[in-house]
Amino acid sequence: MIAAWCWDLIEPYLKRNLANRGLERPTRRQLLEEFGRVWPGFTATIGVQEPHAGTIRFKWLVRLAPDGMDAFLENPEVWLGARYGGGKFKMNLHHGMHFVNTKNFKPEGEPRWRDAPELVLE
Repeated sequence: MIAAWCWDLIEPYLKRNLANRGLERPTRRQLLEEFGRVWPGFTATIGVQEPHAGTIRFKWLVRLAPDGMDAFLENPEVWLGARYGGGKFKMNLHHGMHFVNTKNFKPEGEPRWRDAPELVLE
């Protein structure tokens, strides 16, 4: 089961995939089948906005695979707050090399992410 907020981010991608294969008006079942096909290739990359040289940048913290996303998807702000504290976070969803969507979160608390190692993106 996927969280409703995340489905809303993924559904347009699924519809585009199906439209590209000639299914302009997919049924709910076809959308779910497409989701089952592509979900194993999804990742969620999470970063936090930090001041940098008079501007801002994103410090990337973690990349989650589908089998490690359950707790995050269930309650992202609680998950982020428990691991990284407060701040302005961005989650980017990708399917393989394809950008799917993004969502921002702003949990309250002390910014413990400052001491977290930065994820090196290739």
